Amino acid sequence: MNHGFFRAACASPAVTVADCDASAAAIVALAKEAAAHGARLIVFPELCITAYTCGDLFLQRTLLDGATDALRTILRETADTDALVLVGLPFVHQDALYNCAALLFRGKVIALVPKSYIPAYGEFYERRHFAPAAPGIQQVYIDDENAHVPFGTNILIADTANPLFVLGTEICEDLWVPLPPSVHAALAGATVIANLSASNEVIGKADYRRMLVAGQSARLAAAYLYADSGNGESTTDLVFAAHNLLAENGTVLAESSLFSQGITYADFDLERIVQERKRMTTFADCARNEPHDFVTVTIDSSGAKKTADNAPVLLRTVAPRPFVPDDTECRAERCRAVIALQAQGLAKRLRHLNCRCAVIGLSGGLDSTLALLVTVRAFALCGLAPSLVRAVTMPCFGTTDRTHRNARALAAETGATLMEIPIADAVRQHFRDIGQDENVHDITYENCQARERTQVLMDVANKYNGIVIGTGDLSELALGWATYNGDHMSMYGVNASVPKTLVRHLVTSFADEAETQARPALAAVLRNILDTPVSPELLPPDGTDIAQKTEELVGPYELHDFFLYYALRFGFSPAKIFFLAEQAFITQSESRGEKPPYDKAAIKAWLVSFYRRFFSQQFKRSCLPDGAKVGTVSLSPRGDWRMPSDASVRLWLSQAEALEC
Repeated sequence: MNHGFFRAACASPAVTVADCDASAAAIVALAKEAAAHGARLIVFPELCITAYTCGDLFLQRTLLDGATDALRTILRETADTDALVLVGLPFVHQDALYNCAALLFRGKVIALVPKSYIPAYGEFYERRHFAPAAPGIQQVYIDDENAHVPFGTNILIADTANPLFVLGTEICEDLWVPLPPSVHAALAGATVIANLSASNEVIGKADYRRMLVAGQSARLAAAYLYADSGNGESTTDLVFAAHNLLAENGTVLAESSLFSQGITYADFDLERIVQERKRMTTFADCARNEPHDFVTVTIDSSGAKKTADNAPVLLRTVAPRPFVPDDTECRAERCRAVIALQAQGLAKRLRHLNCRCAVIGLSGGLDSTLALLVTVRAFALCGLAPSLVRAVTMPCFGTTDRTHRNARALAAETGATLMEIPIADAVRQHFRDIGQDENVHDITYENCQARERTQVLMDVANKYNGIVIGTGDLSELALGWATYNGDHMSMYGVNASVPKTLVRHLVTSFADEAETQARPALAAVLRNILDTPVSPELLPPDGTDIAQKTEELVGPYELHDFFLYYALRFGFSPAKIFFLAEQAFITQSESRGEKPPYDKAAIKAWLVSFYRRFFSQQFKRSCLPDGAKVGTVSLSPRGDWRMPSDASVRLWLSQAEALEC
């Protein structure tokens, strides 16, 4: 699949206890169906050829021979598929019986992996029949077509046509022990772990199983497939629910409903897994301490037949706003957590400085509104009155009545002390000093106002022994949408790691809170601010309307935040980010019957703009004020992002500009 995506499936066939031919037919049918839908890895449950619940029949030669014959049938019937198929069966080696996963590819058994940990408790008493895996790798004979099959636990499968794919295998109980074999496999290079399982169902076990699979995928920074037995298993003592789980780095991508039957698919992002491991330097530290006793068996999936599902449509949702949860309750909880982090960070700084005054430039826009609300919250944490917060409005050439009224109303409703300091005369004096024509509305015209605002704030802070609270957000810092030594500078930036797409929801959270606290006037002004276009208000209004609308100049913030997330969090290439954006904003919209908000040309144009701005504006980020990190993406030069200010954008830009629309 495109851009590191890899389609895989867990399949739960309707087995027939002890009838290997019938079970094989069910396995073959599902394998062919999954391969036709583009799955390149298909994992079946533990002992699925015989059924898990055969009991003492496992000691009958007739059943064991029947399992081997059924394996040959599966090999023959799946030889023309391009998928790696994993099935479970009992296998005799050196007078011991093993519970094995047979790894099949294009008509050959490429490996047999025995179960490492054999339970001998409660309803599971496999030790009555099966031996635990012995150390080391051996060669076993199945038949003349499969005469030298690697047999052992420390076996990896690598695909020469897909270097990102490396498979490790474990079986059921192996996952539930304190040190699962998958830990060693991942440290040896496995990016995908397959688990063939027969996990019976009891009340509460599904939740625990889900947590276990998700947690293991997170701990290993890997894809994890858990294929579970279900329909057809004997219910003499146990019930099996076919609870299939496919997880990636802590997130369950797909899950079957209990007591269902059939196939569960997921598209894994193997590049994302590899990038995550690179970022986690401790993963490599652990890998260096791991004994290198794994054997790698290679396959070559090149020349795979194209199917209808090879089209670049993902079986996973790409969130168009990765910083903002879609679920209403999750989003509300995220907002509460971010606000708490912002306020606690500032409160610590206030206590450290023994500071009893904060100064904020209040424009009536979203960013300064959030900064004021967070600052008032931080003052409350310190036991300080909100009146010690000085909200400074500085009307000038671009100020509109709407934003001016909102700023004044917000200060009054939060209890902050309002200071109004018009700066038009001071800016005009500065224009005269440097020879700037007031009628020329260029970048100098704008930046003189921005720097005058900052000078006023700094001097007010000096006068009242306070600190200036920065209002700029993460998205503006990424795009360089800040005047150097103007709004770029403060003593503490509470919004420094908050993206613009989240700022709106944080302010909404404060508005919702105001309504629950019976503060309708505060809620009303916050709603009005939320409805106001984002603008620096540095150009004269168009009548009574804001003339300078930020997103018309730098582009949609939801696109830039999307680009920023995937460029910084995972280091993806422009081509992959473009592909993901196409999925998020076009393909998914069309699948819902909606008109896409952007076409490919618009996404490409703003992606090119993003890279130009991001690289050219690094010098502003190299000297940022302190500010608390609240999410996984931050541009602090002291921690998350260290980049030379004169790095060339050529490689990124050439790829972005070459994208086909």
